Amino acid sequence: MRQETVKPANGKLGILVVGCGAVSTTFMTGVLMARKGLAKPVGSMTQYDKIRVGKGDKKQYLPIGEIVPLARLEDCVFGCWDVYPQNAYQAAMYAEVLKEKDIEPVRDELEQIVPMKAAFDKNYAKRLDGDNVKGNITRWEMVESLREDIRRFKQEKGCERIVVLWAASTEIYVPVDEKVHGTLADLEAAMKADDRVHIAPSMCYAYAALAEGAPFIMGAPNTTVDIPAMWEMAEKTKMPIAGKDFKTGQTLVKSGFAPIIGVRSLGLNGWFSTNILGNRDGLVLDEPDNFRTKEVSKLSTLETILKAENQPDLYEGYYHKVRINYYPPRNDNKEGWDNIDIFGWMGYPMQIKINFLCRDSILAAPLCLDLCLLSDLAARAGRYGIQRFLSFFLKSPMHDYTQGEEAVNNLYQQYTMLKNAIREMGGYEADEEID
Repeated sequence: MRQETVKPANGKLGILVVGCGAVSTTFMTGVLMARKGLAKPVGSMTQYDKIRVGKGDKKQYLPIGEIVPLARLEDCVFGCWDVYPQNAYQAAMYAEVLKEKDIEPVRDELEQIVPMKAAFDKNYAKRLDGDNVKGNITRWEMVESLREDIRRFKQEKGCERIVVLWAASTEIYVPVDEKVHGTLADLEAAMKADDRVHIAPSMCYAYAALAEGAPFIMGAPNTTVDIPAMWEMAEKTKMPIAGKDFKTGQTLVKSGFAPIIGVRSLGLNGWFSTNILGNRDGLVLDEPDNFRTKEVSKLSTLETILKAENQPDLYEGYYHKVRINYYPPRNDNKEGWDNIDIFGWMGYPMQIKINFLCRDSILAAPLCLDLCLLSDLAARAGRYGIQRFLSFFLKSPMHDYTQGEEAVNNLYQQYTMLKNAIREMGGYEADEEID
């Protein structure tokens, strides 16, 4: 017997995005165009994917929206924060991801999306110079101001529910410090003491969102919610959290291709990945401290898929290197090169070359939509804390590393986790094994 326990998606869903850059404006423009019937939300699993429910004679393949009650595109209302004051139309034109003909039909709606002042600390993104900021205020004042922003937006726009999505730049690397990040009490004390070394601005956004009953999604590799204190906050507020870092180009390829090497029992000598990227994200990542945050995120993928302890003959001591190069002429058209040195029968070497000429924001936009709709769904289903089923969309999936848990990075295992969660929330049996 099928039992649905998810609250319906009644009313408007407010999507508050941190950052009004290339990714955010491509996401917002695409949703606005799609609901006018002027574009297709290609790449969005919530809009296109079909999942099997039931077995045998009862087996059927249904769109996700027929299995679980998702918020409709027509009910999404957008707002944002950004260090630059330009409205979403101006920002979309400046980003040069979309052609003018694909922006103009929703110009009026985009012009109404005017960024609220950002909680910003230049030490965390030295390459950004915007002046649409809350000023030199304490971390706790940031939290209080952001909470007020969320409450005001929700009231003014008549939203039933809010989701907060980080689609802003990568912050400098913040190592986990148990004395500050270990418990919620310690985190709050550090915020109130204005500890600017251990408390990144993004942590203020996450705390504010959860405190206001909004799921929070970390779309960059920032430490933000990947700390025990924030897990505790999510448990306390009964809110979902997800992160970190959108899995768009090279890591998507890696998480999908590495399993091919593994299941074929081929060996690996080395995997060299490099990217060229010219948008604002590339500019920020040109700063070594910011790149360090991204590097940690990208390096973790391979090591959990091709594991030396499981197959020492095949994966002992392979070399893994990741590089990102800022190259302005490419703007948002990122290029990822992968050189993979493998070996086969009797140790004979072979090579694989992958050249992915992708569009960063075109790949990220549908992930933004899916993460927002599924996080809202999770909240209505009473799911809170780390949402492991959303790992499919994320480069460095959150997991409880304090208990020795390992992240699942294999794309096909992640997809199974996603399908099982959808089935469960739809009142069906979670009937696929994760091998």
